[in-house]
Amino acid sequence: MPDSIELRIGIALVIGLVIGAEREQRMSEGAHRAAGIRTFAITSLLGAIAHALHEPLALAVLGAAVGIAAVVSYWLGDRTDPGLTSEIALVLAFALGALAIDRPTTALAAGIVTALLLAYRARIHEAVREILSPAELRDALIVAAAALVVLPMLPAQPVDPWGVLVPFTLWRLVVLILAIHLAAHVAQRMLGARWGLPIAGLASGFVSSSATIASMGGKAKDDPPHVTGAIAAAAASTIATFVQMALLVGAASPRLLEQGLWIPLAAGGVAALLYAGLFALRAARSEHGGPPPGRAVDLRGALIFALLVTGVSIGATLIGRQVGALGVVIASTVAAFADAHAAGASVASVHAADQLETTSAMIAVLACLSTNSVTKVVLAFSAGPRRFAAPVALGVALVLAATWAAYALYVVSAEAAD
Repeated sequence: MPDSIELRIGIALVIGLVIGAEREQRMSEGAHRAAGIRTFAITSLLGAIAHALHEPLALAVLGAAVGIAAVVSYWLGDRTDPGLTSEIALVLAFALGALAIDRPTTALAAGIVTALLLAYRARIHEAVREILSPAELRDALIVAAAALVVLPMLPAQPVDPWGVLVPFTLWRLVVLILAIHLAAHVAQRMLGARWGLPIAGLASGFVSSSATIASMGGKAKDDPPHVTGAIAAAAASTIATFVQMALLVGAASPRLLEQGLWIPLAAGGVAALLYAGLFALRAARSEHGGPPPGRAVDLRGALIFALLVTGVSIGATLIGRQVGALGVVIASTVAAFADAHAAGASVASVHAADQLETTSAMIAVLACLSTNSVTKVVLAFSAGPRRFAAPVALGVALVLAATWAAYALYVVSAEAAD
């Protein structure tokens, strides 16, 4: 953070120049603006100097004067352009200039963001008016409220006797489902169902492939003409499953990957890529663009998914307690019904601590992927129509077959080498 008062005043000047330059450019396009680059620079300097005097009354009076000047400029300005953007920006420049004395970095960042908002006004208007429909905007606000209002209020500790039901975690799953559905909806509107859905599926798969499959199942049910794109998205999310598993295992136990686990993981990822690519190409040939129907989010479906994961988690915990003597492999495999990545990372951590041999660790990681695949198939049939669920289940089975076949070949080659 700058220490000298001169440098902080200089930052205030830069803020005014940046915002004023955008407004000056706007004036050159023919729009009438009472304030240009000089006015904004001077106003920001005025705010900085007023605050540097350490006289609250002076800061308040000068701030009020800038506000009054902005109001007068508005009333005397071009009535064919009734917007208040420049006037509000002028008052903001004064405030940011004052803020630069105490928090120069924050003030400079806010000034740059302000200039960006002003410069990209046309694209922002287009995004709000054309890309987002009124219903989608309301759904986006629902997702924001669920994530920023409800989620922080929930307890992050278990509230059940088994230590499984964590309200914060469950609601985070709900938020995740809503966000995935919204992202897929917007991606389909922007890119079309041909490519928007597969791209959204791949990206959201890094968060939760199971949640993505459930969300795409709901989309396939609501939008039958684009079921092929939804299948491609579900298959693409499985690519992320294998990539993320390799990254997590590699972070916890690089030795486990180096000793051969990368081979079946790579085989499964490539198989998922080929399967997703097949349906993405089919979608590109057979499906047509157009706005996606229905709501952007499905709160009821998200709640059902969270309840299903809760039931699986409770069942996995109870089973794990009953067969705890069988050790890490069974416990992690059962836990993977709910979360394959967490279970796989746990196995890798145990292997890194030399508490589990390499062969058992590899089998445990692949078993985690297998049991989690069962969850994916169940979600596909419970959330989507049969014409969606059947191809998804087939893809999951083929990917698992490729994974275990690669592992079997690795074992045979290793034994032959010995």
